[in-house]
Amino acid sequence: MTPLGAKLRTLRQERGISLKQMAAALNVSSAYLSALEHGRRGKPTGFLLHRIIAFFNVIWDEAEELQRLAEISDPRITIDTGGLAPEATELTNRLAADIGKLDADDLRFLRDELIRRSGRRR
Repeated sequence: MTPLGAKLRTLRQERGISLKQMAAALNVSSAYLSALEHGRRGKPTGFLLHRIIAFFNVIWDEAEELQRLAEISDPRITIDTGGLAPEATELTNRLAADIGKLDADDLRFLRDELIRRSGRRR
């Protein structure tokens, strides 16, 4: 599941909306919406994301959060380390090989450490 998918599922459940109801309102298939929630589809288009924001009637901070989550929710990311330090290539390859072996606590630690060291906010 992607960060956006988890948030969409939470919003739906909090409001008592079924996957089928939401899909019909957005004019997409429930299969597509399910795949989006489960991370089997890439991030939605900007147009669909705006429709999702309008569907949930969220404003300001929540809308920005959904946009931010969409940006970090591509389940099939490609990383080009060409021209970077050898350590970047090694890190990328190790992460690709071992990410499935890490538990949620390890993943949160690595994510938070990367954010801290890169100087970016969540």
